[in-house]
Amino acid sequence: MRTPGVVSKRITRSLTLALAFVAVGALTSTAAATGRDLVRTDAGTVRGTVTDGHRTFQGIPFAAPPVGELRWKAPQPARPWTGVRDATKPGDRCAQAASVVGAGSESEDCLYLNVTTPAKPSYRPRPVMVWVHGGGFTSGAGSDYDVRRLASGGDAIVVTVNYRLGAFGFLGYPGLADSGVFGIEDQQAALRWVKRNAAAFGGDAHNVTLFGESAGGFSVCSHLASPLSAGLFDRAIIQSGPCTLSWPDGGFFPGVPAGSPFTSLSAAEQQGTAAGAGLGCHDVACLRALPVKSLLSLPISSPVYDTKVLPLDPARAVREGRFNRVPTIAGTTRDEARLFVAMFPDQPMTEQRYQELLRTAFGAKAPQVAAKYPTSAHGSPSMAFADAMTDRVWSCPQAETDRLLAARTRTFTYEFADRDAPALLPFPPDMKPGAAHGSELPYLSDLVGTDFKLTPEQQRLSAQMIGAWARFARVGDPGLQWHSGVLSLAPGAVEPVDLAAEHNCGFWAGIGV
Repeated sequence: MRTPGVVSKRITRSLTLALAFVAVGALTSTAAATGRDLVRTDAGTVRGTVTDGHRTFQGIPFAAPPVGELRWKAPQPARPWTGVRDATKPGDRCAQAASVVGAGSESEDCLYLNVTTPAKPSYRPRPVMVWVHGGGFTSGAGSDYDVRRLASGGDAIVVTVNYRLGAFGFLGYPGLADSGVFGIEDQQAALRWVKRNAAAFGGDAHNVTLFGESAGGFSVCSHLASPLSAGLFDRAIIQSGPCTLSWPDGGFFPGVPAGSPFTSLSAAEQQGTAAGAGLGCHDVACLRALPVKSLLSLPISSPVYDTKVLPLDPARAVREGRFNRVPTIAGTTRDEARLFVAMFPDQPMTEQRYQELLRTAFGAKAPQVAAKYPTSAHGSPSMAFADAMTDRVWSCPQAETDRLLAARTRTFTYEFADRDAPALLPFPPDMKPGAAHGSELPYLSDLVGTDFKLTPEQQRLSAQMIGAWARFARVGDPGLQWHSGVLSLAPGAVEPVDLAAEHNCGFWAGIGV
């Protein structure tokens, strides 16, 4: 996830299982399987692509295009079609500005999903895994993730979805029904589509795992907290999306005030009213008439609570135990905040700038943080600030989220800790990427448009992670002796870790910031 305006086993059994899935698929599947490229959905027949290892069906509409009068309305049913619909390429990305992590789009006709399955038929329904992409609720698409390795290696049906982003998905406005939750409603519509159509693709509609990273992880938190999502999924995986995450002033990015991934209805309505006025609009009708381009830069990107979809802030829902209780995997990366600090302006960061950022974030308690995270112990001012924000913003909220979830449902916690993982973006010379935000993604799927190379040891870790994620989706237990505490995931070193101690959570609780 970028800033709010602006992106997990040495255990032989699981590795053998994951590799066996790949081997069996390669030996027994065939691209010539008659009719395997055609699937009849509840809205019509689609023709996808079949290879020796997998089948893919892309650009399947799960809701009507939210255009015209349907802009800022709950998703409506997709219109059925006759004949065979081409499903060999993805649908449009939802409207978004171009960024360092993806292409821009001005399309609102974007509510499409993609289905990837192993090529070989199965005698029993496969688990279904529904992926929600990250991107700060402002960017990305389901088609950014090539999930063939996960589908084939995990013997699972994997679905990736689009959902409305930015102001199109999360505008709050007085009197507007479903204010601020259109993107979450899109995800719910996709989950309902999966329930109706999983069997047609060989999937088990009664065994659906919802998983996502960053904004996708916060989306999973939203569905845990939403009464309207009850029954739509059976397990959850939250990657780098602690439900209780918050950040101090400037701690996420310079100029971004203190906050969390979720916004109250009253605050969202005020923000929407001000944004509309800035565009010369004083009602929704006027806003609906504006071209897409004029709405792309609005700083609106948070799911809204105090709504029927999200009655409670997901953080409060988890703290009070008022959430959909399903088995859950949850975790973060060892060096989350390094990705964000690497994108700060005025690099390399000076010591003076480091101290200024600490004063902005922590006020009178800044000297305590500076003493705990001295530049001399972290290599550079940028690294010191990034490591402090990793602990304060990501890892300690993750430890809290883990404790709250585990008190009420079966929970497995990890920390992805491969500090030699491929870097998603270029880093300043005074920073080491480490296991930064998003660094686990290439271990679970290929990222379209990139060519990350994993070493043999990293490939083994990737197979272990795919085996664990898929085993969890199948039976609710990832294996890997993952039954207590936090499991650190690194090449050749899948072992327990004391997350709270490693990330100084006692210190942060003690100073109360």
